[in-house]
Amino acid sequence: MSDAKNSLICYNRGCGQTFNENNNKEDSCQHHPGHPVFHDAYKGWSCCKKKSTDFSEFLNIKGCTKSQHSNVKPPEVPKSINNTLKTNEVVQYSCKPLNNSIQRPSFDSPQLTLKPTVTPILLEQIKNLTVSNDIKKDEDLIIIGQSCKHNCCKGIYEGSKSNDEVCIYHPGVPVFHEGIKYWSCCKKKTTDFTVFLEQPGCLNGNHMWIQKDEEKTAKCRIDWYQTSSDVIVSIFAKKYDPNTSCVKLNPIHLTVDIHFPENNSMYNLDIELKEIVNIEGSSVNMLPTKVEIKLKKEEPGFWHTLEINKKTMTEKSDELDSEYNNVSQIDADIGDI
Repeated sequence: MSDAKNSLICYNRGCGQTFNENNNKEDSCQHHPGHPVFHDAYKGWSCCKKKSTDFSEFLNIKGCTKSQHSNVKPPEVPKSINNTLKTNEVVQYSCKPLNNSIQRPSFDSPQLTLKPTVTPILLEQIKNLTVSNDIKKDEDLIIIGQSCKHNCCKGIYEGSKSNDEVCIYHPGVPVFHEGIKYWSCCKKKTTDFTVFLEQPGCLNGNHMWIQKDEEKTAKCRIDWYQTSSDVIVSIFAKKYDPNTSCVKLNPIHLTVDIHFPENNSMYNLDIELKEIVNIEGSSVNMLPTKVEIKLKKEEPGFWHTLEINKKTMTEKSDELDSEYNNVSQIDADIGDI
């Protein structure tokens, strides 16, 4: 009973054990003399190079120093730390508001497809995936007068000679942004919904008289955080195909397409970024559980939100029109996180 009364809690970081002052040896406590540091999803200690992306693993990192236990709480870490950094040492940033001194480029400027870094584990996961194929086997029963299923093609099946015709269609998807309507494949923009539907296609090919397995819309969870120099966007997804998925970027426009071959579905994100990013300094990692996009800030500072949310009443009306005309619409509004 006396031992329990004499037990003290050790406040050395990374220890947390109870001890008896009468049995407190020079090597009884294994702890971290430094402070915890969080940077780019990594969690580690300033006193050693041990770090992890998982918070539970971080808490279980064994201390790098042995000493006596102490029941005295260590001093609080100052908000502003000015240490001499070692190679590969993580650092905690304090973001300042942006000065907005850079002229904002056009949302419609050309996008660059970022070359991703793909982990071998992801490639192994999708190696043996079977592609969904629910197409009916009696495809040879094409009815005279049947229309081509390609977007904006006006072709009508009038017999086998119709197979020799050139199909002019849009291979992309319809996109609606701030009252503007366009196809993702050619981006010929208009504000009029009827004009949008009547736009001639941008690709020549063969007619598709039988509707193939329609690509479904996938839903993915999104999260983001920032440092003073970068914004990291994580789209959580599993068993997606990195070869048919892509990330496109211009200084204020981010587009993400993630393809899931197992159920033939596609996730699409198309947003206008709140601030300006540097394309050359941005990168993409395709991991087994997520697509991680690192956006390099053109100007160091704090972003209040990830995207500009300008969903007007006109756009809501367009959504109703698109549903009425059975046209799929991409809706990738992730809001403020």
